[in-house]
Amino acid sequence: MRTDSSPGDLPAREHLPATDAGTPVLDVVIPVYNEEKDLQPCVLRLHEHLKRTFPYAFRITVADNASTDTTPQVAARLAARLPEVVSRRLEQKGRGRALRTVWSASDAPVLAYMDVDLSTDLNALLPLVAPLISGHSDLAIGSRLARSSRVVRGAKREFISRSYNLILRGSLQARFSDAQCGFKAIRRDVAQVLLPLVEDSGWFFDTEMLVLAERAGLRIHEVPVDWVDDPDSTVHIVRTATDDLKGVWRVGRALAGGSLSLDRLARPFGDDPRDRELTDVPKGLARQLVGFCVVGGLSTLFYLLLYSGFRSFSGSQVANALALLVSAVANTAANRRLTFGVRGRGGAVRHQAQGLVVFGIGLVLTSGSLAALNAATNDPAHSTELAVLIAANLAATVLRFLLFRAWVFPDRRDEPSAPAPSPVVASHRPGGHAAHPAAPHPMPVRPGPPAYRPLPQRPTAPAAPSSPTRAATSYDTAPFRAGDAADHGRGDSTMQMQAVRPHDHDPRNAR
Repeated sequence: MRTDSSPGDLPAREHLPATDAGTPVLDVVIPVYNEEKDLQPCVLRLHEHLKRTFPYAFRITVADNASTDTTPQVAARLAARLPEVVSRRLEQKGRGRALRTVWSASDAPVLAYMDVDLSTDLNALLPLVAPLISGHSDLAIGSRLARSSRVVRGAKREFISRSYNLILRGSLQARFSDAQCGFKAIRRDVAQVLLPLVEDSGWFFDTEMLVLAERAGLRIHEVPVDWVDDPDSTVHIVRTATDDLKGVWRVGRALAGGSLSLDRLARPFGDDPRDRELTDVPKGLARQLVGFCVVGGLSTLFYLLLYSGFRSFSGSQVANALALLVSAVANTAANRRLTFGVRGRGGAVRHQAQGLVVFGIGLVLTSGSLAALNAATNDPAHSTELAVLIAANLAATVLRFLLFRAWVFPDRRDEPSAPAPSPVVASHRPGGHAAHPAAPHPMPVRPGPPAYRPLPQRPTAPAAPSSPTRAATSYDTAPFRAGDAADHGRGDSTMQMQAVRPHDHDPRNAR
């Protein structure tokens, strides 16, 4: 696997720009191997559906995986008959290899694929690619396991599919619901960066691509589908399942060992809403609460075990003090590292000293509760002592978190820093492009996309031959390259945005 790292390779997600109507917005790949009977009906049905329902220019690419029957001839006849159909021949088998080859060479900004049997209802195709066209998502998959999906298949395939997805959730912490449905799409700019990281060339290709995309923080859109099993499918279930499990082991080991540099898939700062600075929301409060509760629960169990052990040879007050002291040191160290994210040894002694002060407060609370119990009852039961200590520790826990957050581990990012230069944003004027200084902004301003026209509509009549200049026009969905990210990231954070020109509008719009 590739391990080089160049953050910022991915551009910011934007609505796809408009260009010549002859340029396809969508490229649907159909990988086939010895499908001479099903190929022509499949392509004709898909072509008719796209012509009738898809509002943009499209292409259908038949990717032949070294077929030994007449599949290449059938694909060639379809390509000669239908201008939107092209045929690609590969001399090696492998669905993943076919998709990588065709997707890497395609000029369409949205890339999709589906199985030749068309088990998935085609009405889900437009909902599949719409989030990619709009810039909302990076990948999209059809899901047969969503609540609103309607699926017809045998019990054996149903069991295998659900078991496989449970394995992915348990071993690779995958959150997508259906890795094997042959109905997926991806933006080309994402594919150009993601595909070189995917090793598999067979049936595990889909799963590996989705796992890496999810781990890198890319957005995966799921579409519920209607799906009918193909009883004549040639897929070897046992061999495919074995290869998939080997792939799960390989990817899991690579992720655990850190051999995958997923920061190559980072987007420019500011594209994610989580990059925004919110002045009225405490930084990391939810995450710190969860971490503190986990550490506190484990510390309480550790404390109770220590108290029970010390109580066997000492009084209740001595056992409580010793158990609380040992657990307090462990609790401070765990919260320092896990809850508040403090690395290194710097300040560790000071943090432990402050933690002992917090421990003293907890000791007063718990010892006071024991004293009150002993004053109320001469010989309290051991279970009663434990119940009182649990209640006292819960009260002390709330105070401990507040002291840790505000005093022991304060957020140093709140300290004032040097003011950043004010960004300059161009305002819209019908008569010019004058820019006016804007108020200081808490985050860098990304260069905005040009004023895009709507996506090209599929022509209803044969278009006239375009000029060489227009013919050379193609989509460029990645205007923000890795080099630009590296250069601009170190320079001035202010940029001048391009003003919208008054004549940049759709000529078909009467307004």
